[in-house]
Amino acid sequence: MSDITENPRGTCVVGGVNNVLSAVARVCPIYHSGPGCCMQTSAGEAGQAGLRGPYYLSGVSSPCSNMLEREVVFGGEQKLRDEIDGALEIIDADAYFVLTGCTAGIIGDDVAAVTADYRERGLPVYPVTTPGFAGDSLLGYETAFDVFLDYIMESGRERQDDLVNLLGVVPYHDPHWQGTLEELSRLLRRLGLRVNTFFTDDQDMEIIKGAGAAALNVIVSPHLLRKAAEKFESKFGVPSVRFHGVPIGATQTGEFVKAVAALLDIDAAAVLESESAYVYNCLESIIGALSWKRFAVAADASTAIGMTRFLAEDFGFTPVAVVITEPIWRAADRRSISGALTSLDHTKQPKVSFLSDHYDIRRELKAHDYTLLIGSSLEDEVARELGVQLLVTAFPMSDRLVINRTYAGFRGCLTLVEDLFHNL
Repeated sequence: MSDITENPRGTCVVGGVNNVLSAVARVCPIYHSGPGCCMQTSAGEAGQAGLRGPYYLSGVSSPCSNMLEREVVFGGEQKLRDEIDGALEIIDADAYFVLTGCTAGIIGDDVAAVTADYRERGLPVYPVTTPGFAGDSLLGYETAFDVFLDYIMESGRERQDDLVNLLGVVPYHDPHWQGTLEELSRLLRRLGLRVNTFFTDDQDMEIIKGAGAAALNVIVSPHLLRKAAEKFESKFGVPSVRFHGVPIGATQTGEFVKAVAALLDIDAAAVLESESAYVYNCLESIIGALSWKRFAVAADASTAIGMTRFLAEDFGFTPVAVVITEPIWRAADRRSISGALTSLDHTKQPKVSFLSDHYDIRRELKAHDYTLLIGSSLEDEVARELGVQLLVTAFPMSDRLVINRTYAGFRGCLTLVEDLFHNL
C-alpha cells in the first residue's frame, strides 16, 4: 500500500455489510474472520453514527469463527461450519449471512460452497463473499444489496404498481438514516404509494423477498447502487430513478416528489401545495432570526449536495467551498457531483474538491473565508481554530445523539434551521 489515509471516514466492506444487516429485523451476521472484526466494524460504524447501537444482533454478540494461525495454514471451512451450526442452534433469526473477513479472503475459503450445503437442507444461510480488504463500507452497502438480489429477492411475483423501493440511504454510515427514510417514505405515502425502506418499521426479510415486484426504485444517492439498479432492471424489470442526494427543503423535495409522481402517473399537486405551504409559513415566521452567512461543507456527496443546495438556493447563504469526503472513483460520478454543486441558482458557485484524507481536508478548509462549516465531528478542530460555527451532520458523528432526527424532506429543513440557530 503506497498511501496512508488519516482518519478514514468509514470502515471496510465487512463494516458496510454489517451496517445493512444490523438494520434489518431478525437477521444474524456470522463473521468468518479473525477475532475482533465484529467489534471493530460495529464500533467503527454504528459507534460513530450518532451514538446509536444496532437493533437485533451485531458487535460482540455476533457469531464469529475467530480464525487464528491454524486456520491460515489448514483452512477454516470446518470451523465455519461449526460456527454456523452453533448460530442456528442458539440464535433465533430469519436469515443468516456469512461475512468474509480478510483472513478468509486471503486463504481462499469457499464460503459460497459451505453456505450452499445449508440451503440445500432448507436452511436460510447465505454467503457474502466480498472480503473486507476489497473496499470501504460504501462498497459493503452495495455488496449487501447484491446478495439480496442474487439470493433473497424472489422472481415471478406480480408487479405492484403502488410499491416503490427507497434506496441509497446507508444505515449508520448516514447518522440520520432512520429519520431520513421515515420522512421520505411519509411523502411517498402521501402520493398513495407503499414504500420498502428495508430498514424501518421492523421491515424484515419478507420485504426484501418481495422487492422485485416494485414498480420503481427511488435512489437518493449520486453514485451508489449503479450495478444493483441494472440488475433490478434485467432480473425483475424494475426501473430506477436517481437523485443527486437526499433532498432538503421545498425546492429539492418538490423536485423529488414531482419526478416520482410523473414516472408513476400520479397527480402530486395537492401534496406539493400543502407541504410547501407548511414549510414556507414556518420559515416566514422566523425571518431575521438567522443572519446571512458564507459557508463551507465537508461531507459525503449526498449530504453535501443536499445541504449546499438548500442553504444556497432556499435560504440565501453563500457557498464558498465543498469538500466531498468519501472516495469517488468513477470520473463520471465526479463530473455529475461537481455539476450538481456548481449549477446553483442565484448565487456564487463554490469550489468543489474530492478529498478523503483528513490532513488534506483540513488544509482545504483552512484555505477559505467563511463563517459556517457543515461537517462531521472531525471538523471540530478546524472550526475552533478558524473561530467559525460548526454544525455536525455527517459521518463520523461522535458528539451528538441522533435517533430519528433528519434534515431531509420538507419538514426536515425546519429542523436544520433550528439547529443552525441553537448552534450560533
